Amino acid sequence: MIEKLKYPIGQANIPTKISEVHIKEWISTIEEFPIKLETLVKDLSNEQLDSKYRQNGWTIRQVIHHCADSHHNSYSRFKWTLTEDTPVIKAYYEERWAELFDGKSGPINLSINMLSALHAKWVYLLRGLSDQDLNKEFIHPEGNNYISLKTNIGIYAWHCNHHYAHIYNLMKSKNWITNS
Repeated sequence: MIEKLKYPIGQANIPTKISEVHIKEWISTIEEFPIKLETLVKDLSNEQLDSKYRQNGWTIRQVIHHCADSHHNSYSRFKWTLTEDTPVIKAYYEERWAELFDGKSGPINLSINMLSALHAKWVYLLRGLSDQDLNKEFIHPEGNNYISLKTNIGIYAWHCNHHYAHIYNLMKSKNWITNS
């Protein structure tokens, strides 16, 4: 049960052979995420925003701020990878970021607006990448894994859906969703 709450859509499962269709679908997911998220949470009260999606998990507010923080970091990783030779990217302590003042109490419109602007710019960049660009890699310092940009597009499409499901499932379980 806790695993289903933690990974409501399962863990990321990126195919080893990534097609152009995968990439287009993933980019569309990234493009649609900010408006989809905003539509989902726009009528929530502060009390609802401060509800945890699972025991020892984050609040809805923290999840929204986490998405902005995480996606900002990912966008930077794309830029580093496109401009440097297989860079070792900077990891960050997402759980510590989520506990900072802005993550725990900041208005969600700050991160919704950030996601809207960031995703518009990110999608514009992604749609302009060549096959050669998509095959460029960065090194993640945790495990020294080499990750291609095309794989990272899939990871972040999953990330969008993963956190959307956290919020949606909590809202559904609390009967806060009226249109489905």
